[in-house]
Amino acid sequence: MKVHYLEIVSNDADAVCKAYEIAHSVNFSEPDKFLGGARTCALPDGSIVGIRSPLRDTEEPVVRPYWLVNDIEQAVANIEAEGAKIAMPPMEIPGKGKFAIYILGSNDHGLWQL
Repeated sequence: MKVHYLEIVSNDADAVCKAYEIAHSVNFSEPDKFLGGARTCALPDGSIVGIRSPLRDTEEPVVRPYWLVNDIEQAVANIEAEGAKIAMPPMEIPGKGKFAIYILGSNDHGLWQL
């Protein structure tokens, strides 16, 4: 298992980015429109941390890992069969791959296929 993208949704995304930059000596990008305005930082292992503000009034702050999978459609079908609620079916992000979001055990989880 490998986390490809760790998404942090915060009511103060700029402060979270700044704190991570100071604590870890990293730099976050400008907002990426394809990732909901997330500012991102690539880690040495190739994974990515993205920090963004909520996209709608009803979106709560959350930390959501997106696990790398080889076949996102099959992975979604498998977890749905186990009782997961699919919050976002597989969707392509131009130049970044496909992602999906599901809820299981009262937690948000994500999948990512390159």
